[in-house]
Amino acid sequence: MNEDQLMAVEDAHLARVYQKFPIVFVKGKGAVLYDINGKEYIDCMSGYGVSLVGHCHSKVVRAIREQSEKLITCHGSHYNDKRAELLEKLMQISPKGLNKVFLCNSGAESVECALKAAVKYTGKTEIIGMVRGFHGKTLGALSATWNPKYRKAFQQMICQNMKFVPFGKIKKVEEALTKETAAVIVEPVQGEGGVHVAPDGYLQALRDLCTDKNVVLIFDEVQTGFGRTGHMWASQHWNVTPDIMCVAKAMGGGVPIGATIAKEDIMNSLKVGEHSSTFGGNPLACAAACATIDVIVEENLPERARVLGKRFKDVLEKMTEDMRVLRDVRGLGLMIGLESRIFIGNVLTRALKKGLVLLYAGKNVIRFLPPLVIKEKQLEKAAEILHEIFSEEEKRISQ
Repeated sequence: MNEDQLMAVEDAHLARVYQKFPIVFVKGKGAVLYDINGKEYIDCMSGYGVSLVGHCHSKVVRAIREQSEKLITCHGSHYNDKRAELLEKLMQISPKGLNKVFLCNSGAESVECALKAAVKYTGKTEIIGMVRGFHGKTLGALSATWNPKYRKAFQQMICQNMKFVPFGKIKKVEEALTKETAAVIVEPVQGEGGVHVAPDGYLQALRDLCTDKNVVLIFDEVQTGFGRTGHMWASQHWNVTPDIMCVAKAMGGGVPIGATIAKEDIMNSLKVGEHSSTFGGNPLACAAACATIDVIVEENLPERARVLGKRFKDVLEKMTEDMRVLRDVRGLGLMIGLESRIFIGNVLTRALKKGLVLLYAGKNVIRFLPPLVIKEKQLEKAAEILHEIFSEEEKRISQ
């Protein structure tokens, strides 16, 4: 099938729940994607942060191939060598004290487990989340997701014991707490909400407050984890450890896998049968995750994210100083948001035509989540393309 035929098949039969761009990607390597016609694109989206070690990293590909020839699936009711290997690797890189893991298939699923564990452990029912917070679209995760556009149609189905407070305002959390509060859930850096970084002192204040009030503190590191922000975990920027940490996206090098990593007594509150997953911890995904963690550690990708992210952010900040059409740059490592004064839908489309894949975070924020293996020259080219597009926009709005 040609490009038009392939797109027609998806349009005809795939649920219309994605904002689609008219392009068919068929191959990827490192930070480069190739469309069906062979055109190259610099990927600053990486599948919403999934391809952190790059597309088709040789070590991940080899691990998948070798495991697929041995055993692809093994239910959690039986033991498995590759699952055990992954658990050991997770323990080596996880914050101290988080030593019990539930393996699943996505970020939303990791949040579902976290919320259930917090409620079961505390015996309380209320959850406090953050304005602009995003945690997924399954019913439990959706309950903790703030944006009304995702919640409105399903309001009667989702948890009603959910409160939202402004991100970064510890006093608002204190005011929202009651004797029925089971947990506070927060992203150290809000991704979907526009790439907003937690203010200094905020996460530590949350930690102290939750400890004092016997409330479970959940960090959603689905997007920020595995080196994205310049540390293995974003919470390490402030030396704060949660009671539960949710991870996924980059964990499998492109293969679906997620995990809820918690303190032992909290996770052990869930009894046999109260929470499980048919595909969770399957050997194929575990093999991919093992290889991905090895790459992150061996290639020191968190440090690479810190260095390249700083340089790229400096370039974007200079653009913001020079152009009225741009408003702000924020983020950590290679998780960066560029806020403009215009709707950026057309910017993304024009960038795509110029060979650059971008991601949005709201109507006026471009979110950069490139593979951490991206080359500095590729980031420089991305900046050039953005400069061209926004220079044109600057002239347009000045007329």
